[in-house]
Amino acid sequence: MRKLLHGAFVIARRDFSATVLSKTFLFFLLGPLFPFLFGGAFGGIVGGAVGAVDQPLVAVIATEPDFKPLAEARSRLADGLGEGHIVRLVRIAPRGDFGAQQQSLLTNGDPPVQAVLANAGGRPHLTGAIRPDGTVAQQMRLLLANASTGAELPPLAVTATAATSGSLAKNRERTALVGQVILFFLSLLLSTMLLSQLIEEKSNKIIEVIAAAVPIDALFIGKLFAMLAASIVGLIVWAAAGAGAIASLAQGGLGGLPVPALGWPAFLGLGILYFAMNYLLLGAVFLAIGAQATTAREVQTLSMPATFAQVVIFGFAATAIGAPDSGVGLAAAIFPLSSPLAMLARAAQDAAVWPHIAALVWQMLWVALILRLGAGLFRKTVLKSGPRQKRWRLRRA
Repeated sequence: MRKLLHGAFVIARRDFSATVLSKTFLFFLLGPLFPFLFGGAFGGIVGGAVGAVDQPLVAVIATEPDFKPLAEARSRLADGLGEGHIVRLVRIAPRGDFGAQQQSLLTNGDPPVQAVLANAGGRPHLTGAIRPDGTVAQQMRLLLANASTGAELPPLAVTATAATSGSLAKNRERTALVGQVILFFLSLLLSTMLLSQLIEEKSNKIIEVIAAAVPIDALFIGKLFAMLAASIVGLIVWAAAGAGAIASLAQGGLGGLPVPALGWPAFLGLGILYFAMNYLLLGAVFLAIGAQATTAREVQTLSMPATFAQVVIFGFAATAIGAPDSGVGLAAAIFPLSSPLAMLARAAQDAAVWPHIAALVWQMLWVALILRLGAGLFRKTVLKSGPRQKRWRLRRA
């Protein structure tokens, strides 16, 4: 074990120095710029399309007879404009003080609501994280007008609040999605580089000299952790550059970003840990697969299914956004290759800490297992040493 760890450290130090101290490391740091620019442009287009059909939820504090005309008015408008373009309504039975009940719905509503409509004293009042002239307020005015029986309707007063449970949940879902996208792009960019790690060394026969000096398992582990260390250096540089760009360009700076459920320090710390777990899980698989390639053409052939596999894993992990406790969300958190992505989304939406401790232990077990299996496959495909013994010789022995 000591020889294995020492050999892995020597290989890791050699590859890390060769990567970080080379002139091409600057291009390595600039690599994520282009996918993120493309992802930002694509996300803006998709976000605009999704925002056009987003349906806020408004809680209406009313009795069943008072709520019925409003629900019928919404049904009539939905028939004409389409179900996806009208705010959703949920009736909440009045209980005691209107003000206290309204505040409770805004902060701890289940389900989370964007605004609350109350009719205290015969005057409707809409309160929530909305603009007085925004879409939600205008639609509620339209619904109230359609629900009117002909009597003169008092004007709808609107009070804007900083945040509600609905807006907070939506912001945390956006944070979860952005975190998953960043982790996916970094894993896609960095782990697939391991497919071509050994081509030059195998073609120049250097791999045989290295294998004579250190165990082949140490070569596998050292190369994997060297690229992980180089990736973390790049991650720190990218995070610092991104924070500087947000602080100087975004409105409100870093303070304007929606706060994850666990807070920014814990969320960023878990992000680094989950990146390391995701990189080791996928990197060990790709390094073992890449060891079977001998030319650049074979690497290009192998990179397509590897990239497609990562896209499928990302799509599976994205099901945890908005519903981390659902059956599919829990399955994404348990499946080892999608677990880091799914648990990062949970960190943005749920304040519980113990699931992350359990997930990290679970992922470490799978990292150890995949490292062991990958190192065995790596040893066979790189050295191709030791001809297979025939069965009759084994029986004779």
